[in-house]
Amino acid sequence: MSPTRRCSRSACPRTAVATLTYVYSDSTAVLGPLATYAEPHSYDLCAEHSDRLVAPRGWEVIRLAPDPAALGPSNDDLLALADAVREAGRRPEPKQQRPSSGENGGTRRGHLRVLPDPDG
Repeated sequence: MSPTRRCSRSACPRTAVATLTYVYSDSTAVLGPLATYAEPHSYDLCAEHSDRLVAPRGWEVIRLAPDPAALGPSNDDLLALADAVREAGRRPEPKQQRPSSGENGGTRRGHLRVLPDPDG
């Protein structure tokens, strides 16, 4: 689980719930659900600061409501978790020894040859 992200406002200790991004070419501020990853040109805001957000004069604020279906785990998330658990429970297959080839009893792997330890 990732660490909790904090509000980007100075001295605000609250947990972030929304992400603010500016689209300078359209003079638009877009406030939406908390982004999956923290981006360098976006700002994470707590509930209080996101509710009180006002844009500069002449700018438009677009508020994107979170999709309720996206808040919980998806079927893909659950299937990936089930696959990971199944994979972790499998016993590793025994490695098959390749026959020795070449002089000195070395084993060939691609273009390299593994030579036995002369002291061993």
